[in-house]
Amino acid sequence: MPESIANKETGRVEAFSDGVFAIAITLLILDLRVPRVDEVNALVDARQVASGTALAWKLGDLWPNVLAYLMSFAVILVIWVNHHGVFGIIRRTDQAFLFWNGLLLMLVTIIPFPTALLAEYMSHGESGQFRVAALVYAGHGTLIAFAFRLLWRYAIKNGRLLLPGYDRASITRIDDRYRWGPVAYLLAFGLAFVTPWASVGVCLALAIYFSFEGFLGKRSKA
Repeated sequence: MPESIANKETGRVEAFSDGVFAIAITLLILDLRVPRVDEVNALVDARQVASGTALAWKLGDLWPNVLAYLMSFAVILVIWVNHHGVFGIIRRTDQAFLFWNGLLLMLVTIIPFPTALLAEYMSHGESGQFRVAALVYAGHGTLIAFAFRLLWRYAIKNGRLLLPGYDRASITRIDDRYRWGPVAYLLAFGLAFVTPWASVGVCLALAIYFSFEGFLGKRSKA
């Protein structure tokens, strides 16, 4: 296949994928709702506090939404950066690769749902409800980690989709870095059965680690 045709092929897949990532990451903000005036006024009447204090309290109640938003924003950002990295080393796609990519994108579009679920039950739900929410969030993260891993493994298998003259050592280093992501999310999923807060903590730590690891890794190569 001529290189120009290959570049056009991968470019179309990247453009479609970037659009899906953009929509998913935008939908996350919809769960951060401005407190309604009537809710704030009801709190003023119930607590007999100043209106500014009541609004501050209502904004403070949004901390689970903010935390879940930041976690999921980081997750989508890291997936997008790594996804971009995959397309930086492949020269073409095939039908199977497109379906693996589609599976990953489908899971990415679902992220706003477990994010909203976790935010809703992190502080307001009973312990059993919070556990289920944490299981859904960590379980979904596990599915994404495995989907990306499978996409990556298919892309590098036998070097069939890679750029000519690719660096085998670099591919091995990247593969080693991607290897333990699914295991880490499986740990978070298992912890949710025992203590949901530990599961959330692991998910948060993973989001922070992968964000800084990717950023520092790019800087070290510059």
